[in-house]
Amino acid sequence: MNKNCKAVWESCLSVIKDNINHQSYKTWFEPIKAVKLENNILTIQVPSQFFYEWLEEHYITLLKKTVKKELGSEGRLEYSIIMENSYNNGPPFTIKFPTSNKKATGNPFVNMPIDLNRGSSKEIPNPFIIPGLRKIKVNSQLNENYSFENFIEGDCNRLARSAGYAVAGNPGKTAFNPLLLYSNVGLGKTHLAHAIGLEVKNNFPEKTVLYVTSEQFANQFIDAVRNNSKNDFVHFYQMIDVLIIDDIQFLLKKEKTQEIYFHIFNHLHQNSKQLIITSDKPPVEMEGMNARLLSRFKWGLSADLQVPDLETRIAIINKKLYKDGVEMPKEVIEYLAYSIVTNVREMEGALISILAQSSLNKKAITLELAKKMIDKFVKNTSREISIDYIQKVVCDYFGLPLEAIHSKTRKREIVQARQLAMYFSKRMTKASLATIGQHCGKKDHATVLHACRTVNNLIDTDKQFRNYVEELDKKITL
Repeated sequence: MNKNCKAVWESCLSVIKDNINHQSYKTWFEPIKAVKLENNILTIQVPSQFFYEWLEEHYITLLKKTVKKELGSEGRLEYSIIMENSYNNGPPFTIKFPTSNKKATGNPFVNMPIDLNRGSSKEIPNPFIIPGLRKIKVNSQLNENYSFENFIEGDCNRLARSAGYAVAGNPGKTAFNPLLLYSNVGLGKTHLAHAIGLEVKNNFPEKTVLYVTSEQFANQFIDAVRNNSKNDFVHFYQMIDVLIIDDIQFLLKKEKTQEIYFHIFNHLHQNSKQLIITSDKPPVEMEGMNARLLSRFKWGLSADLQVPDLETRIAIINKKLYKDGVEMPKEVIEYLAYSIVTNVREMEGALISILAQSSLNKKAITLELAKKMIDKFVKNTSREISIDYIQKVVCDYFGLPLEAIHSKTRKREIVQARQLAMYFSKRMTKASLATIGQHCGKKDHATVLHACRTVNNLIDTDKQFRNYVEELDKKITL
């Protein structure tokens, strides 16, 4: 390599370094190599066509001035771009472009659409296509409705929410990098991921935030390989400040996609960029995931979101109603919260069905209407009777407050209601005796067994009590 070209480029860099911030210099100029100086034309090698486009758009004036300062008024700059050859696994090759000639980039080897109408309203089909970075600052693919304000905190998600809020206040600089959020479907991990991204944008408008599903990521990578633009794909993602990948489990067994994500992950993490990942399972259960990736997922924090308790489910419904400016009877809200317990998304879907039915048919929202809609909805989503719901039905039947079952009082009617709640919980749920006891006034498993025996004896000997049981059975399974 001609030493003279190196010296000229070093002189150019010393000027450039004084005119831009350190991070921009490190990102856009440190990877460049000077390869030739001939006839007052300085040739520099850049890693990809994306680099070339970015330099031409943002730094061309500075580059021209520095080159002319070193080589005189006749001095010119030429780019040498490393291209991957995806045909027949051939070796990489280079193509050369003179400066300020971006329209010459249409070449037979690079089938990558480039938007030459800067600032136009033309849609870019994939977020990494040049000039993706500019577009992405406007559209991060985040849902404005999924904010922290609309995320209800409870014991089920407190750790995950607190970690997410800490990340949003100091992205890339906390111990929670990467932050892996995992849970079963419909429990709020996607909502929380969006909320973190939105909060980062509010706190740090200059940062580039991108939300992308793993399916989008994989499809973009396939397109990049097909179009021989893998370098541009990688460099685009390496420019993101906060990268949110949703449902990472869909990359299981996709070895090439995992490998490219591994390199992007490493680059971002080493440069203190924030990584957020969601999954329907913890890292230890991700069979088919690259071992190196799994080890990196464990560098930060893995936080699970569990099934929300009754109070949290009621709070979620009330928040939704308040946001929509709708009022609903308390007993309807409670019935909905008791009926759908394992999936918040399904619960919100049932709520929308009730509101729609009421609005379209101009009917008041009553418990009877709610039962018809919820029961129809639950039949389509495999209803799961909960201990909480059984307690609610039993207390309503006897006209008792729910707190009575959890109290230590020995009043006959309350003891009887508690025993019935234990009996139906054992019969209709998969909960253990210890779990049932904990839900019914923190009793032990022996007390639950005694309650079940007592109820069975009374069914055989007391006609009135047998009627209670039959009626409660119908109400619970209605």
